[in-house]
Amino acid sequence: MNHHPSIKSVMNSIVPITRFNRGEASKIFEEVSENGVKVVLKNNVPACVLVKPERYDEMVEMLEDYALFFEAEKRMKNAESKGFISQKQILNDLEIHESDLDDGIDVDIE
Repeated sequence: MNHHPSIKSVMNSIVPITRFNRGEASKIFEEVSENGVKVVLKNNVPACVLVKPERYDEMVEMLEDYALFFEAEKRMKNAESKGFISQKQILNDLEIHESDLDDGIDVDIE
């Protein structure tokens, strides 16, 4: 599967800022809704990227997940085994029996 954008899709994603100056903002926003993204050029240099709000939310969530993954990885590398608590100890502390987990019984943890 080819994940590289075609030249046509790249060209279709570019919008010169002069279109905004000509009052075409509504049309540009429609294009963003249809195509998902537009790169606004000012003096032939990318000035900003327009994306659908849903796509922006997805990207922010992915970045947050990525940051959490690296934080967890860093903590695992720096963790000492003596700092871990076994599942058996947690269950014991919370007075949960192994059979409760097997039966699918809801357990409230406060």
